[in-house]
Amino acid sequence: ISAQLGHHIIAKALAEAQAWPPALADLRLSVNVTAADLAADRFEESLIEQIGASGFSASRLTVEVTEGDLIDDLARASAMLAVLRKRGLRIAIDDFGTGYSSLAYLKALPLDYMKLDRSLIVDLDGSARDQVVVHAVIDMARSLGLAVIAEGVETGSQLDMLARAGCNIFQGFLAAPPLSAAQLVAFAETRRSRAAAAA
Repeated sequence: ISAQLGHHIIAKALAEAQAWPPALADLRLSVNVTAADLAADRFEESLIEQIGASGFSASRLTVEVTEGDLIDDLARASAMLAVLRKRGLRIAIDDFGTGYSSLAYLKALPLDYMKLDRSLIVDLDGSARDQVVVHAVIDMARSLGLAVIAEGVETGSQLDMLARAGCNIFQGFLAAPPLSAAQLVAFAETRRSRAAAAA
């Protein structure tokens, strides 16, 4: 049932993203993939078929593997994800720092992004220990050639510390709360106008 639900959610997300207006043409779509999805027969083939049927560009799609889920067969999962990468998709490890298989996943899976879990960020501007851990994780990710995305960034000081540590991208309430499609269009147009005015 979990794999069927995931298939339905991905299909719906692809359909909505394909209908995005031109103002969102440079945005990527990310979809979560669980260990159950990766264990399903023909998962990678099914996803490729879904992408083709939707008309959404595979080069704008990121598959996020939830780090907290235990993947039983890392070699098989790696092979499936490698097929998706060859088709132009990007692969991210999501919620990094919440599970027990983090380093094994970094070693085995063909990744493009590491997403730092909010739990690593929340005390960043108040805890020297948290700062050391985050710096070390970012250094490791960059050494592996991964872009780093910080989740749950809420303050300017957190953002400054992450930028100094080499974090590439962030998400969280500092940027925006969850947005509807219409709100996202307005947000993107406002940001584009501000950037043009500042240039």
